[in-house]
Amino acid sequence: MNFHTFSIVARCETTGELGVAVASAVPAVGSLCIYTRPDVGAVSTQSWVNPYLAIDALDFIATGKSAETALRDALALDSDASLRQIGIIDAAGRTATHTGENCTSWCGALCGTHFLVQGNMLANKNVLDAMSRAFQSQPVFVDALLAALKAGEAAGGDKRGKQSAALRIHAKEHYPLIDLRVDDHTDPIDELERILNVAKVQYLPFARSLPARFGQSARLSPEVREVLMRSPQNRS
Repeated sequence: MNFHTFSIVARCETTGELGVAVASAVPAVGSLCIYTRPDVGAVSTQSWVNPYLAIDALDFIATGKSAETALRDALALDSDASLRQIGIIDAAGRTATHTGENCTSWCGALCGTHFLVQGNMLANKNVLDAMSRAFQSQPVFVDALLAALKAGEAAGGDKRGKQSAALRIHAKEHYPLIDLRVDDHTDPIDELERILNVAKVQYLPFARSLPARFGQSARLSPEVREVLMRSPQNRS
């Protein structure tokens, strides 16, 4: 599928969390484009999407390679690299990006400190500038990822329109800290924001209490336990 899309991959400088946020004018963009792995990296693979680019790149990083070297080695395995767009950040915050010469204009990428934004079939290059500014203006990592998507959409986004969006963050565990998708909606980024606000109250306190691979798992506070015991309509 051709995921003409705009996205951000990033690392939280405070916690080391790795995250991706993405939006597109095709359904279910979160199903094939975004990949995260704790203490390894985060990737968005898009345009004429090749999921194995992301999978292979993360495998290479896991062996000790940098994002740049991992991207080079993954692209070497793809005979249609000219059709691909991919952005990578590794656990050290190093970024790498590739926009093939046959991706649909406007297309490109912008790298910052511990993040990069990229897109293809965009309304204009201002989409990436707006995303970069918005991400850097928000101190809370998950809110910064969402802010980047909202700013990209406001600047023109995918020039065909909008249909789906997704956001994923990995902390230290093998399961994601947060993994939200809007697969088909007239305003997918606004719907993603609504779901995120619900998750902050009803899901994240629970997720942070789940068993950890190493060390003692957190315990639900009485206050959080009381919130989770309420009916959904009364949890806000």
